[in-house]
Amino acid sequence: QVQLVESGGGLVQPGGSLRLSCAASGSIIATYAMGWYRQAPGKQRELVATITRGGSTNYADSVKGRFTISRDNPKNTVYLQMNSLKPEDTAVYYCNADVLRALGTTRANYWGQGTQVTVAS
Repeated sequence: QVQLVESGGGLVQPGGSLRLSCAASGSIIATYAMGWYRQAPGKQRELVATITRGGSTNYADSVKGRFTISRDNPKNTVYLQMNSLKPEDTAVYYCNADVLRALGTTRANYWGQGTQVTVAS
């Protein structure tokens, strides 16, 4: 079994910063594409940022220049540094990862349980 455990959410004032972490654990050979998504109340889940195993990144236009995604492959962990936070960044943030659990098998996709980020004064 594979689990993705997020941490680092919380309440922050506009203009502030937070760093989210997501660690994949369990029977893992390797993690491939990893990313962060978010869902605000009444809205659909949307992509925030993704990163390949090799480090190539992709960001939603709304967070470019403010958020930075990074990863630590040996630790199967992905991070999201969020700066200059705005009230519209308020959402539940979910971690996502493609994981290879065993040689000779195909990759499977997993989601974390989500962590709340609230930006308010």
